[in-house]
Amino acid sequence: MKRILCVVTLLIYATLRAASQGFVCVEGTGFVRDGQAYTFDGTNMWYAAILGSTGQGGDRARLVRELDELKRRGIMNIRALAGGSDGVSEKASHTWPSLQPEPGVYNDTLLVGLDFFIAELEKRGMTCVLYLNNSWDWSGGFGTYLEWAGAGPAPDGSKDWDAFQKYHSRFTLDKKAMRLAANHARYIVSRTNTITGQPYSQSPAIMAWELCNEPRPFVQCSLISPKEKSAIKRAFAKWIQQQAQIIKSIDRNHLVTTGSEGYYGCARDSALLRQIHAFPEIDYCCIHCWPNNWGWCGPAIAETANCRKHNGVSAPQDSLAKAIDKSQWYIGMNCRILAPLGKPIVLEEYGYPRDNYDIRPGTPVTARRKYYQFIKTLPLAGINFWGWAGEARPTHDRWQRWAPYTADPAQEEQGLYSVFDND
Repeated sequence: MKRILCVVTLLIYATLRAASQGFVCVEGTGFVRDGQAYTFDGTNMWYAAILGSTGQGGDRARLVRELDELKRRGIMNIRALAGGSDGVSEKASHTWPSLQPEPGVYNDTLLVGLDFFIAELEKRGMTCVLYLNNSWDWSGGFGTYLEWAGAGPAPDGSKDWDAFQKYHSRFTLDKKAMRLAANHARYIVSRTNTITGQPYSQSPAIMAWELCNEPRPFVQCSLISPKEKSAIKRAFAKWIQQQAQIIKSIDRNHLVTTGSEGYYGCARDSALLRQIHAFPEIDYCCIHCWPNNWGWCGPAIAETANCRKHNGVSAPQDSLAKAIDKSQWYIGMNCRILAPLGKPIVLEEYGYPRDNYDIRPGTPVTARRKYYQFIKTLPLAGINFWGWAGEARPTHDRWQRWAPYTADPAQEEQGLYSVFDND
């Protein structure tokens, strides 16, 4: 009993200490910072740390301008990739540069880019959520860790979705892959910022560590038996808790969350969704909402050219009412599932196409604007649109290596969901 009381006392002390030093903390179903309620209308800017580097892909002057512009617009929270990608895949969909080209081998220039990004946020009183892994191969993630663990080459999901799912479902069953991912989390979370001289754990600019961008058990696949699906779900939930415990053992000042899409990301299993957010090491719940990708503007096709063909050119405008109705249903359902946990809920990804699926900067966004206005009416602890492209002007429909970074990863048409500074 004494030991339990001691642990509880230490946790309360750590929370009070964090609250007094500018860290974002949880209070009931909301957040507080410096004793004041903290809600945010934020953005996704996955490439921010890359811009902060002085190597290929880096552009510190642009990063400074983008942060100034975001602050001017009242966008004070940024969700970003913690550095760069994993591995050195030559796939066109793979983002460059690589932060971790080999297991445990790091690009120091990119790490300093992450330092610079965090230091610049501190100057402006802004915060970030940093995700440490990815279930999708555009930044390496699950597939790269499995390849490093000896599972063979990852299948191309655009060519064989079932094979892609079956392969990636093995991530939380593969002890070596999980160990490599855990080592990466330890390495990043325990880092000391070379610019400020302070450990990351002491930075008020970091709101939260996120385990993974859109972690999925990947069990909605005809190649996986019902028995295997149950085992994978158990392993998936166990991995969520273990990764969160690792982070909390290093950094008690910052929040930890999952990065989940919600119900869809948990294989449409409400019990699994609630389970992975119920762990005491998970401080708040998160969900994503993608009307076009999920077929609410027509078939689930995320490439503009195909969307025009299958949905009709004016589908973003014509489908707006349906997209809002379906989004309200999906977000509401997730909130009802998660409400018993009594934790904050953040919609950390949402996006909508430009009018007529036109990807060019400066073209009309009347439907998107109305969709975003709808999102702002929802009773959530925070929201992050996808995503900020700012002053970037794409040079190709698809990202080419070392072209300007937009919000759209390399596998998507550049401008599909990007918010440019002239929108």
